[in-house]
Amino acid sequence: MGYAYGLLAAAIAAEVAGTTAMKYSEGFTRLWPSIGTAVGYLIAFTLLAQTLKTLSVGTAYAIWAGVGTAAVALIGIVFLGESSSLVKIVGVGLIVVGVVVLNLGGAH
Repeated sequence: MGYAYGLLAAAIAAEVAGTTAMKYSEGFTRLWPSIGTAVGYLIAFTLLAQTLKTLSVGTAYAIWAGVGTAAVALIGIVFLGESSSLVKIVGVGLIVVGVVVLNLGGAH
């Protein structure tokens, strides 16, 4: 089971990298960021598919989507100069709490 979570962490990292590259692709008009986006998502979906051999789809997807969303939002704020507000920070926190609650609910 620990191996599946390692694959899931790698899938999240690849998805975050692909999404960040997409920001720099300027609507897929720049070659290398566009290739980075495609490669990031190809790796992300391949690794996510592997995790589904062990983890339930609800758990795996909740973690993948939630952590990826929170990470990209924070990358936007910290590294890409996007605006930050209390509402955004609370929203990211709620995403994380939602993922935790879904995982706790799946354990019973």
